[in-house]
Amino acid sequence: MDIRKKQKAVIAALEDIKARDIAAFDVTHLTSLFDRVIIASADSARQTKALAGHVEERVKALGEKVYGTEGELGGEWILVDLGDIVVHIMQPAAREYYNLEELWGEPKPRAPRAPRGRRTRAPEPRPGAPGHALRS
Repeated sequence: MDIRKKQKAVIAALEDIKARDIAAFDVTHLTSLFDRVIIASADSARQTKALAGHVEERVKALGEKVYGTEGELGGEWILVDLGDIVVHIMQPAAREYYNLEELWGEPKPRAPRAPRGRRTRAPEPRPGAPGHALRS
């Protein structure tokens, strides 16, 4: 199946159960293990489990394989491995703590730095001007 169709199906499954803040990243330039990372937030352990289950059902209905899931017992963070797509369903505290968007997404732009110019010394006062030290 085309990766874009599979990604759309996963996102639709997440939207069906009211996942929040869904983000999808193309990570082909970062790893050869998988092509996409999808991250979504859930409000409770019950919702994370429901979301993971619904994603699995939707993908299997399309004839695709689910390679495994992790974290179902706790429900704070569930990972669904679909081979070429990895889905992270997290409660907000875990999502904020692990900050996977920074890991898989575009790097945040750095604050602009002041231009590096040549350092110049203050001009020395002219002989006879106030502040000039006479040498003997």
